[in-house]
Amino acid sequence: MSRNNMIVLASGSPRRAELLLQIGVEFQIVPADIDETPKPNELAVDYVQRMAAEKAVTVARLFPDRVVLAADTSVIVDGEIWGKPLDRQHAKVMLAGLSGRSHQVMTALAVFCGGGVALELNVTEVEFAVLTPEQIDTYIASGDADDKAGAYGIQGVAGCFVKHLSGSYSGVMGLPLYETAVLLGKAGIILEPANE
Repeated sequence: MSRNNMIVLASGSPRRAELLLQIGVEFQIVPADIDETPKPNELAVDYVQRMAAEKAVTVARLFPDRVVLAADTSVIVDGEIWGKPLDRQHAKVMLAGLSGRSHQVMTALAVFCGGGVALELNVTEVEFAVLTPEQIDTYIASGDADDKAGAYGIQGVAGCFVKHLSGSYSGVMGLPLYETAVLLGKAGIILEPANE
């Protein structure tokens, strides 16, 4: 990929950066600073798409001639939006609430290019095993729950909590690769296999 095709990633997430590197995308990281408060009675599906679009537009103001990729991930339990935990006690409540049941992980992607925003949405069903209080406490003490939607990151130890997954593993990590490739392709950035 040429230097001209370097995109701007409107996210400070190390997981998203890792996934983009995995598919050979060159990028510059410029996190978006926006208000992420859900609107009253806002549906989760509308919320994640609004957040991704606002992030993309906010960063695109600084880079109007570049392709800007943004994403937003939320854990959805019974229609309720679960973002990042406020503190470790909140993380404990979240994990106890996920224990032994299914939830959705929604990740919306937005690409700003040529003055417009294109959106894609990935929804993955995740079923957790029953977690013991000791498992929850140990996981929270590791610090891995601190900055993650729903208080867990599937790519770490919490992957052991997942009994069943239907959808996109990379979507649960925060950047569904199929939808990412589709949106970048629409913006003229075609992913090519790396030469070994």
